Amino acid sequence: MEETKTAAGAEEVMKEEAQKETPKADKKKAKKQDTEIAELQKKLEEKSAECEACNDKYMRMMAEYDNFRKRSVKEKEGVYADAYSDCIANLLPILDNLERASKSDNVEAVTKGLEMTVKAFDDAMEKMGVTEIECKVFDPNLHNAVMHVEDEQFGEGEIVEVFQKGYCKGDKVIRYAMVKVAN
Repeated sequence: MEETKTAAGAEEVMKEEAQKETPKADKKKAKKQDTEIAELQKKLEEKSAECEACNDKYMRMMAEYDNFRKRSVKEKEGVYADAYSDCIANLLPILDNLERASKSDNVEAVTKGLEMTVKAFDDAMEKMGVTEIECKVFDPNLHNAVMHVEDEQFGEGEIVEVFQKGYCKGDKVIRYAMVKVAN
């Protein structure tokens, strides 16, 4: 019987030790969990700060883009106004010459004034880079054929008469030449 008492006593001792160890193990687990929670909270705070930084960067970039867009619109409007003003400034001397010619009673002076005005206009167009379209052979990209004539004296698609001069600036046609085409 003593053996049973000893075995029963040993079991009780083991249970007591296990109970003593269990709170220690629970404390270790709790500490480990607290450490993990602290680390995760730290990582969450870092990621939140990183997210806020990215959001701030995005908002600044959007504001900068909006300012750029507004500035571009303003500049575009300014460029058009400047080009328009430059064009008018080139044409004003021609208007001045026409006004002077209209005040003269001398026919020769008016004729000479008109010739000078045409020359001034050609010079102004040259300054602006506008050239007259050449009218020898018909090209539908440059000419507007308003009449057609059958004549053996002229070759195929040859321009016989120019009713209205055409002008272009670089590759852009400003006004097509109005012409009469043969054959």
